[in-house]
Amino acid sequence: MLNIVLFGPPGAGKGTQSQKLIARYNLVHLSTGDLLRAQIAQGTELGLRAKKLMDEGLLVPDEVVIGMIDSALKANKQAAGFIFDGFPRTVPQAESLDALLAQHDTNVSCMVALEVAEEELVTRLLERGKTSGRPDDQNEEKIRKRVTVYNTETAQVAGYYAQQQKFHALNGIGAIDDIFAQICGLIDQHQPAAPASSHQATDEVKA
Repeated sequence: MLNIVLFGPPGAGKGTQSQKLIARYNLVHLSTGDLLRAQIAQGTELGLRAKKLMDEGLLVPDEVVIGMIDSALKANKQAAGFIFDGFPRTVPQAESLDALLAQHDTNVSCMVALEVAEEELVTRLLERGKTSGRPDDQNEEKIRKRVTVYNTETAQVAGYYAQQQKFHALNGIGAIDDIFAQICGLIDQHQPAAPASSHQATDEVKA
């Protein structure tokens, strides 16, 4: 099973690259942000709790996120692999993910981090905020707070995967297809025999 952690600060381009990787490797996209927003759209107790935290640029509790991922793994047992978009975001989450994947007889294949300067991130997110409808994309103070959270907590995860020789950093500024080609080159080092999918994958995390 090919399991990829796609990493980077808000606005680094993880969503765009995730979709291209899904198509190439026939993976199931597992975005904790999407899962949480689905809960928000449904108006569940978890969704309301998560919305308050997300609007403030804060992280939701680890046990909530891990529980959602466990449910997604169980619902997609026949998947060729997963792409983890925006998770894990802390070292304890990375440790919990390793333990959870081991229970499912698999592990993280590699981690790819997209690196983008803060000012470029702010510009990208404010532009995205014009169409995304997300409050945390429309306020510069909140955007910078999210980037600070990433730099002070999330970036430490890179060291965790570096110790496992699974960490790779790439410049997240440039042509989308060029960045994608570089990501694929790194992934293929960890699974050189993985064939490219001949058609657009349609796997989605089941509710």
